[in-house]
Amino acid sequence: MTAVTSVGAAALSPEQREAFDRDGYLMIRGALDADEIKRCSDALDRVYELEKAAGRLSPEGAMHRLDAVTSCPELAFLLNHPRTFHYVWSILGWNFHVYHSHVDKHPPIAGKRPFRFEWHQDGGRQNRETETEPRPRLSVKLAYFFTDLSAEGRGNTKIIPGSHKWNSIDGPPRRDMEWPDPEGAIEVTGNAGDVMFFDRRIWHARSDNYSDLTRKVAFFGFTPRWIRARDLVDDLPQQSWWNDLDPVQQQLLGGHAPTGDHGWGHWPKETPLYNWLAERDLLDPSYPPLRP
Repeated sequence: MTAVTSVGAAALSPEQREAFDRDGYLMIRGALDADEIKRCSDALDRVYELEKAAGRLSPEGAMHRLDAVTSCPELAFLLNHPRTFHYVWSILGWNFHVYHSHVDKHPPIAGKRPFRFEWHQDGGRQNRETETEPRPRLSVKLAYFFTDLSAEGRGNTKIIPGSHKWNSIDGPPRRDMEWPDPEGAIEVTGNAGDVMFFDRRIWHARSDNYSDLTRKVAFFGFTPRWIRARDLVDDLPQQSWWNDLDPVQQQLLGGHAPTGDHGWGHWPKETPLYNWLAERDLLDPSYPPLRP
């Protein structure tokens, strides 16, 4: 059974860390309240209409838009949400940022799509070029559910619990060849407002949405600041909403790192999240990422 943390700003317990290390994911139930869910859902609808007008939807009418906060500033409060953020810093420490994010909207589809084997680990070439077994974690993700995904068949994310320790899985010789899901695969279910916290190495895929509901989710990937962001960050300080963010949110989006050395953690006391944790006595000398 996957551990579920309590709401608060304390670090994860040893039992929760053990569960995350064993299963590769944790579920955060009821992280968002009804007003927050509606705010996010409405924001995705706004971006969806812009993407639709620009002709950037899939043939099935689905949206997969990178740069979640840049494209949808209304979601900035999710970067360090008080009911989810301690999952991230408990695992990664204080010297990280968002390197990859996206907002997705998947309406129901009619008929069966052509088969494509979509099981993968996040990271792209990291997985081709890192030689250890298992590969290092490097990043973690938060997946926010804005619609009811409490039943299977709604475009839910599929995972294989514990597979973050595997460098490969069995698959077809061609992606378009019919092939069963790997043994042990499950569809992750949850209510609107639930969040999945997962290790980027866990083998996962998205199922098709054959229900009568529309799937709306947002993903935020966090990684050490010495790994460069995939998201577009260069012009963020010029955005009208940038100064409305708090310093930790600006760090997570690539701010407060004027030099490469800064991103490598050489000046912790100039790093907003380090100070935030220090002020709350949450730095932990026994756990390397949280070591002062």
